[in-house]
Amino acid sequence: MFIRSCLSPLHTATTLKNHRIRLLAAALALGLQTAGAQVEFVDPTIGGEGFLLEPTRPTVSLPNSMVRVYPVRKDQLDDQISSFPLTIISHRLGELFWLMPSIGPADSGAWKHPAAYDQEITTPYYYSTRFDGTLIRTEFTPTERCGFFRFTFPSGTPTVLLANRMEGQLTDNGSNSVSGVERFHDMAAYFFGEFSASVEIQTRDGNRHLAATSKGGEKALQFRYGISFISVDQARENLRREIPSWEFENVKSNARDRWNKTLGRLKVEGGTLEQKRVFYTAFYRCSERMVNITEDGNYYSGFDHKVHQDARPFYVDNWLWDTYRALEPLQILLNPDREADKLQSFVRMYQQCGWFPCFALLWGNWPAMTGNPGAPWMADAWAKGVTNFDLAAAYPGLRKNSLEGTWIPWRRGPRTTLDDFFADHGYMPALHADEKETVAQVDSFERRQAVSVTLAQSYDDWCTARLARTLGNESDAQLFSNRAHNYTNVFRVDKNCMWPKDSEGKWIEPFDPGFSGGRAYMTENNGYTFDWDVPHDLPGLFELMGGRAKAEAKLDQLFRQGLGRSKYDFWVKYPDSTGMVGQFSMGNEPSFNIPYLYNHLGAPWKTQKRVRMLLDAWFTDTLLGMPGDEDGGGMSAFVVFSMMGFYPVTAGVPIYDIASPVFDRITIDLPNGKTFRIICLNNSRDNKYIQSIEFNGKPWQQVWFKHSEIVNGGTMELKMGNVPNVELGADPSTFPSMR
Repeated sequence: MFIRSCLSPLHTATTLKNHRIRLLAAALALGLQTAGAQVEFVDPTIGGEGFLLEPTRPTVSLPNSMVRVYPVRKDQLDDQISSFPLTIISHRLGELFWLMPSIGPADSGAWKHPAAYDQEITTPYYYSTRFDGTLIRTEFTPTERCGFFRFTFPSGTPTVLLANRMEGQLTDNGSNSVSGVERFHDMAAYFFGEFSASVEIQTRDGNRHLAATSKGGEKALQFRYGISFISVDQARENLRREIPSWEFENVKSNARDRWNKTLGRLKVEGGTLEQKRVFYTAFYRCSERMVNITEDGNYYSGFDHKVHQDARPFYVDNWLWDTYRALEPLQILLNPDREADKLQSFVRMYQQCGWFPCFALLWGNWPAMTGNPGAPWMADAWAKGVTNFDLAAAYPGLRKNSLEGTWIPWRRGPRTTLDDFFADHGYMPALHADEKETVAQVDSFERRQAVSVTLAQSYDDWCTARLARTLGNESDAQLFSNRAHNYTNVFRVDKNCMWPKDSEGKWIEPFDPGFSGGRAYMTENNGYTFDWDVPHDLPGLFELMGGRAKAEAKLDQLFRQGLGRSKYDFWVKYPDSTGMVGQFSMGNEPSFNIPYLYNHLGAPWKTQKRVRMLLDAWFTDTLLGMPGDEDGGGMSAFVVFSMMGFYPVTAGVPIYDIASPVFDRITIDLPNGKTFRIICLNNSRDNKYIQSIEFNGKPWQQVWFKHSEIVNGGTMELKMGNVPNVELGADPSTFPSMR
């Protein structure tokens, strides 16, 4: 297995070099075999140090499982661990309960001090570290609703400390078992746990802290526990079912097998060791969410604060603005039945809370970001044949979000005066730099994001129109189709840019697309990104830009345009806009499909060149191997698709654009038992340009293929070379019409 020790700032270049040598030796010992051992290429510490924002977390869990654990610390360079959670609420949104081993008896200081550590081993299914001061070895492995810790104490009195992070209490149940409740966001989490040896249990601080000390002084102490969002009794049942014995190695082995089964759906050959590590680590991150919180056919819903029975599993934790673009399309391809269950979960959430969710968290709907992102997700799934969910019940929720709800960023609720204006005039009005906000519902930090919101409404309503037509609602289909053209209201033809407009219909002046306004006009990025944010009408966008040739030149310039100011000044205003190449931001989600737009401009060789460059530059097998916030698999899914050589440019249109695979052979095991293969002949770092394509043995002139063509199985063969074939895909009119 590949392991990565915690890298402190004091590690030298020599240490790093020796570490890479050990990794290579481990890979050679495995014979570089990918079949049946994909999990060995996963390094959860990749991206563990963020460029500007949040790092990734080395989560130990099963795919889509309720229990998710990682060491609590600032980032991978932090050489102290403050605790281990029993599970998390969501990445960056908090952990539940608190656990640390100690050498007893516990005093007040033991609850407060983080501990330095070393010899860390991190895999998707197993975690281990040794604490410096005490030399306590701590190990963890998961099941779906339970966790298993194993502690080895070389000296002292073995003690395990448990605590509430928030409001709650812990209970000594006798018979070496404990339980607890943690209250958060108007709901509760429960656990029931057992120790493997006789322990003396002390509680303090109003039963919010608990110390379990070995009575017999055993130097090995294990702790197994179940988590529930229903009750302590249910947590006990979860534990009895999933970890019935004290066989730590069996649980660990089962978890490893589960990950190999999941990751084995995609098999790659060729490429470098580093590329395999990047690929499978990205795929691991794509496999964490959504999280199934059903327990014995019941689930607690944070959307109406009730326990429900349901024959289908109930999933939560989807940051949909980030994930509808690539993560959900990847799961639609690989796990359509599970995707249908996730979509049905969103239907249940709408029925329970009255709004179709945007960020469906454990504790309810979080009105984060912009738009109505459930519409593209649902439209994409339906277009690709995932129909086992209640679209008729979901549609009123999507319609309500669009027509009766507010489009103000980071808000959910009824329409405001801004939304009335938006509905009448077809754009979100922007304020001039010296104007004060007059609408109370607008967040003082997020502001109106006027241009981005207009673009989001146009695309999301285009997706809603497709769903309305599916249901035979032609009047709604026409209504939403008309609204889908609203993007034209914020495109300033004489400047060839998206541009904010005030309530009188006048363009905001002065305006610099690279810097003006920040969140007043755009969402997390500047105007250069949102010039291209019309995925539902690319031909119409190119026409506004003056035709294909001018649009292609403009796209070239995006990757070359300087910031026009210091990086310091730029990132003060746009800290989310990271992984910069010119004015292109690889580190933020609206950019993902932009390098693929050359396919739609008749210059696919530029897509092939650009995507390879972006992967090499920004997605590496290092602590800095993630250029922006990962956000629940959203960015990792871009990596998985792009390294395989194709990408879903427009959610809602069931086709994939072809790029340049980094591997010589990709095998996709489809859920219907069929297999799709991509074979790249003469592939290398320099030979990144496609010379010709054959699909199931027949010449293929277009640079896209249908979703139905991949799920039916078959083989796509690419002949590669080091000189672009400018004739291949030179006629973009072969793409299906989006209008």
